[in-house]
Amino acid sequence: MINMTEETKKELKKDINHWKIISLVLIVVLCIALFLLIGGIGFSESISPEEASNKAIEFINTNLVQPGTSASFVSVEDVAGLYNVTVSYQENDIPVFVTKDGTYMFLSLPLNLSESLETETETEEYEAPEVVKTDRPTANAFIMSYCPYGLQFLKAYVPVIELLGDKADIKVNFVHYAMHGKEEIDENTRMYCIQKEQNDKFTAYLRCFVETDDWEGCVEQVGIDKTELDNCISATDEQFNITGLYNDQSTWSGGAYPPYLVDAALANTYGVGGSPTFVLNGVTTSVNRAAESIKQAICAAFNTPPAECDQTLNTATESPGMGPIGSGSGSSSTGTC
Repeated sequence: MINMTEETKKELKKDINHWKIISLVLIVVLCIALFLLIGGIGFSESISPEEASNKAIEFINTNLVQPGTSASFVSVEDVAGLYNVTVSYQENDIPVFVTKDGTYMFLSLPLNLSESLETETETEEYEAPEVVKTDRPTANAFIMSYCPYGLQFLKAYVPVIELLGDKADIKVNFVHYAMHGKEEIDENTRMYCIQKEQNDKFTAYLRCFVETDDWEGCVEQVGIDKTELDNCISATDEQFNITGLYNDQSTWSGGAYPPYLVDAALANTYGVGGSPTFVLNGVTTSVNRAAESIKQAICAAFNTPPAECDQTLNTATESPGMGPIGSGSGSSSTGTC
């Protein structure tokens, strides 16, 4: 008989749980072949790899993972007429397959992404990270400027910056790669420069941008010095080789996503894997994407919360993508890019 310590038993149970997840994909090729063979799928118009990846991640995080955890995007490639999306979950890279029209995802069986699952899962107590308290908390929100879920977070974040920006260091940072083309890279750099050199106008710019998707109109409306902004963008592009890396596709992650290195060192420090990632006083923190939830998290990180913490902000979860701040209807807070 083999005698195991309690610690060994826990590790074995953890390995078994991981194997349950990984084993789902071991017969995926056979399942796909059989499903296609019997004519189970009627393909409609194809969607982009980015859209398919987003749908898969949102579906997995909404339906398949344990409470308090989430899967994140690793890579996507075209394999045999399907999108092979690799996701990272609990330190495991797991491949899933999505049909080109974004209708079905394959694990060990085809799943319709337009329908929710009612699953029975083992309930496991989730311990939130201990709040680190300081006199002046620092909050870092890592986003991609055109990620719908990054925008969802920003729409909840802006009212908090407006309320607590004088009391805490509340910042917008950027994930170390881009998923939404040159438009996103340009907007990331624009936001970076406005925050860095014209910070007194940054929050107003953010509010305008997430509501209108009109950066030129917002620059004019907020009164940002365009010459100063252009100079900063040029200097930042040169410092971090932004355009050079974009033009050199050999540097892209999985051949699909260009690196964006402005905040890469900080992102690596905190283990940022997707947009949005919220870090509070150096601890990655999960919060609902509602202004009141983010406010409460930051207020809990003060040694002595200021009077502003007594003010109640909007409690509804914001909707993903562009749109009016405060118009959310309680949608999911689990989607990531």
